[in-house]
Amino acid sequence: MRPNATHLTTGILVILLICALCAGCTGTAPPGGNETPAATTAPAGGGNVLRIATTTSLENTGLLAELERVYESETGMDLQFIAQGTGQSIDSGRRGDVDLVLVHAPDLEQQFIDDGFGINPRCIAYNYFIIVGPESDPAGIANMSPVEAFQAIYAAGANNTAGVAFVSRGDNSGTHNQEKALWEEAGYDYETEIMDAGAWYIEAGKGMGDTLILANEQQAYTLSDEGTYLSFADRLNLVPVIAEGAELLNRYTAIAVNPERHPGVNAEGAADFINWLTTNETKQMIGEFGAEEFGKPLFVPLYSPECTEPPFNCTCTGEVAG
Repeated sequence: MRPNATHLTTGILVILLICALCAGCTGTAPPGGNETPAATTAPAGGGNVLRIATTTSLENTGLLAELERVYESETGMDLQFIAQGTGQSIDSGRRGDVDLVLVHAPDLEQQFIDDGFGINPRCIAYNYFIIVGPESDPAGIANMSPVEAFQAIYAAGANNTAGVAFVSRGDNSGTHNQEKALWEEAGYDYETEIMDAGAWYIEAGKGMGDTLILANEQQAYTLSDEGTYLSFADRLNLVPVIAEGAELLNRYTAIAVNPERHPGVNAEGAADFINWLTTNETKQMIGEFGAEEFGKPLFVPLYSPECTEPPFNCTCTGEVAG
């Protein structure tokens, strides 16, 4: 009987040892362990990375690539641009997915700031929107004001005038918001009268470069920033038909994401980049960009006190803190 008792005792000890090991596996990890709490989320940026949501028009012109090249070589910071419409860029900032937005829709920008998500806005440069279309100008808008041109395009489209079509960005971008403002200034309700206006009104749902290509394929009118048009001009048969008018002003602004709303953002990196954008050296670089290739600069830098006055009404100087 003694061997059986010995075996029984050994078996009990083995079972107790297994239970102890299992309890250790399922216990709470000590402080400083490798486990990440479920509530922890990765910051938008931080350290050597700065994530910037910006417009497709800045990307299409090539300015972003130039800014990235120079800033990274000077600072070692890794700039990560996410090019999308201004509305989408601001939404990225609201979610804390980026550290900074670089956009061009003043009303959306102000709402972003008023809601407490954006801080330290600095306008950096401007150019103009233009209405481009077929050289034959089937709606007869040449020499009209921008508002008159939109009224004429609507009337021609509604009357099925041959060759008249309009391609919209349709993506809540800064350009799309400017287009909607022009339709409303022309006396139309965008949602009820324009969006379902008929086959002549085409929503691309794409960036500026792709929208220009589609408008060219359709031989249609569209609203574009001048910089993107010039950078795509060698691929287009479309010409600028309306290029003047206060309604066509296109202002670009950098806004940091508020770290009080999103503590994980790279607030210091955003402040440093904004301060760099507003230096005279960077503004000179922006003001010269495209001149050699396109015969004229694609952007005009903003300086004080001009920027504080109409039609700009913004802040373009003053160092910001992270």
